Amino acid sequence: MENDKTIRKGKILVYTRTPLQGLYSSHLAYSIHMAYSSDGNTYKALNQNYGIVFASATISQDNTINEKGLKKPYLFYTADGKFGIVAVRINADGSDDRESKGKVLLWLSEDLYYFKEIGLINLHMDTYVSEIVCEYDYINKQYTLIWKDNDGRCFQNTMEDITELDSASDAKPGEMPVYETVLSVPEGAVKGNVLEVDACFGNDLLIKWSPLVNTEIKVPEYIRAESKDQINAVTATAVYNDGSASVKQVIWDTESIDFSKAGIYEVSGTVVQDVYPFPLAVGYADPNIIQWNGKYYFIATNDNTDGVGLYVRESDTIMGLFSDGFKEYVILDRNEEKGFVQTFWAPEFHVIGDELYILFAVSGKIWGPQSHIMKLKKNGSIIDPDSWEEPIRVMKMDGTYLATEGITLDMTYFEACNKAYLVWSYRLHIGTPKDTGSMLYIATIDKKEPWRLTSEPVLLSRPLYGWENNEHTINNEGPYAIVTEDKVYITYSGGAAGGYSYALGLLTASKGADLLDSGSWVKNNAPVLSYYSLKGEYGPGHNTFFRDKYGNLMIAYHAQETMKRSPRCTAIRRVHFDKCGIPRFDMSVERDLKHELTRVKTTVEIIK
Repeated sequence: MENDKTIRKGKILVYTRTPLQGLYSSHLAYSIHMAYSSDGNTYKALNQNYGIVFASATISQDNTINEKGLKKPYLFYTADGKFGIVAVRINADGSDDRESKGKVLLWLSEDLYYFKEIGLINLHMDTYVSEIVCEYDYINKQYTLIWKDNDGRCFQNTMEDITELDSASDAKPGEMPVYETVLSVPEGAVKGNVLEVDACFGNDLLIKWSPLVNTEIKVPEYIRAESKDQINAVTATAVYNDGSASVKQVIWDTESIDFSKAGIYEVSGTVVQDVYPFPLAVGYADPNIIQWNGKYYFIATNDNTDGVGLYVRESDTIMGLFSDGFKEYVILDRNEEKGFVQTFWAPEFHVIGDELYILFAVSGKIWGPQSHIMKLKKNGSIIDPDSWEEPIRVMKMDGTYLATEGITLDMTYFEACNKAYLVWSYRLHIGTPKDTGSMLYIATIDKKEPWRLTSEPVLLSRPLYGWENNEHTINNEGPYAIVTEDKVYITYSGGAAGGYSYALGLLTASKGADLLDSGSWVKNNAPVLSYYSLKGEYGPGHNTFFRDKYGNLMIAYHAQETMKRSPRCTAIRRVHFDKCGIPRFDMSVERDLKHELTRVKTTVEIIK
């Protein structure tokens, strides 16, 4: 029985990492990482050894960001059997954080996938904390916090409700316990503690925090058909290691079938999917694709022209947009007289009402991109510059410009529950000591006048996590929405847009919620796509979504081929929804469809 009990248990290690200059900065390393072991000996890093929980920055009185990190995380069970993590908050460079003196940072989580930062627990001592342990005493119904300061002194506090951050007892002398850790650790790990968990929970957690892989292909065992077309319409189901699935096309070998008479045949087929090699378009960032009147169109920030001009490609197929011999059409060029001089950035096609628009940013002679919207004339051609109306600069409710100070860019559009929304990035005092960092805002519009807001802008997100302000890049930009039956997801990008550590974040809200209430949105603590996600793709970010000819949701984004500063290039892959309905963006060709499983067989009955 004891052996059976051991088998049913696993262990989770929490840790930080040692920073590696130019490879894994302190902004990433000083975050909570996790690893799981099913046997207590060999630990596998979750999230591919990238940070999972980041400490929030604080906001100064001048509206600038004070970047934070953490050290010495400790994972424990809460009174209700959920999870808590305490850690010492530090500055992003690893130095002591004056704002956290005599305090430790607390997170709570039900599933170790979503985390809520509760705040700083006051330990009632004017000294810097160097290490912390927290456990719940089920007999006395209180939490015990034992900690050391920088001078090696040990103290102890108790709390009945750990969420009452000022309710800890006065600190008394204590003795630091020896807590369990491990010998074999992931690369660069600075060890925290180990917590025993149910093995089923641990295995599920490992899958949640790892790339999904195709494990099985299913096709119908028996098909009744009258024609070749009916057979070719039969698809396969690709199953993944979390139990989720996706539909795949099959090329069936029907040469042996005589369709002129009834009969039964054994038929083989090959499961296929469209493959989009990386890179697709070199020097094209912020890519966007739309299908319009039976054709596909591609538009992007054109780094090859220093971001000047809006260039469009047209094709009958997605790959045709990137094949040799493609043509580009300039639909909006540099024009000093009209104030279109530089930063023709992040153009996006959107159907608003029944009309087609392009949202984009542009500057005049003085650098300072501002969001504009441009409408396609009735029966106009996308590739014809004369088919587009004059761009209009986006306005607030009162008819004044969206921003008279700072910059606005990366504007996007979506609809949910019969309401229309704009989301964009706004930044003040860029490049100065008062730089606010770029922030995401949302507002409603009337589809008849999409260039004018119908609500006040609401702040959705600021770059408060280390991966968002990695090495002082302080970016939240490039938002784009996925609207499902019950959720609204907004992806966005953080960090340096032209660097290897650029990454994709995710905001989630219930579709029927008040989307102008920032409290309706949940922000993932860790990025959902980073340079750890896909081999050979660095700095993935600034994405948009579109549907392919089969109805698959696809993501287009830019990435680099090297860690060194290099051209931003277009990438495309399929978006997969896991068993919890959460979108996954790291489905490489091999993960999406395992080559060894692509040969399938079925029995076909020809009926007449």
